[in-house]
Amino acid sequence: MTQTEAGPVGTGAEPRRHVHLAQVRYADLDPQHHVNNVRMLTYLEDARISFLRYAGVYDGEEVFGATVVARQEADYVAPLLPRSEPVRVELWVTEVRNASFTLAYEILDDTKVYLRARTVMVGFDVPTQSARRLNAAERALLAEYS
Repeated sequence: MTQTEAGPVGTGAEPRRHVHLAQVRYADLDPQHHVNNVRMLTYLEDARISFLRYAGVYDGEEVFGATVVARQEADYVAPLLPRSEPVRVELWVTEVRNASFTLAYEILDDTKVYLRARTVMVGFDVPTQSARRLNAAERALLAEYS
């Protein structure tokens, strides 16, 4: 489940945020009974895919070509415990370069932030297995969220 909204956190003009709802499942829990750190990264991946595939669709055509993760960093702010309602995974764009872009994320609910993270994504040419420049349509979509 996804939606897009203006970000609620911070001051001044906030970037447009893509919002993905993640349901905490029993299989996501570790022996300490909170969401495992690797599962939190899976929530980020799900949000990123929903952004690149569904936010980036215009007139039925996908905007984004292939991309790969070049770097990912995460700060675990608070333990995410089992819950009946989904958490929000919000993402926005913080930097766009010739062949890469950086996404920032928060996993949160109305009262708490559980994780803050960043991912550097690189445009990827599958046939040559090498980096590629971002095209104009990709850059335009990224500009809407930065």
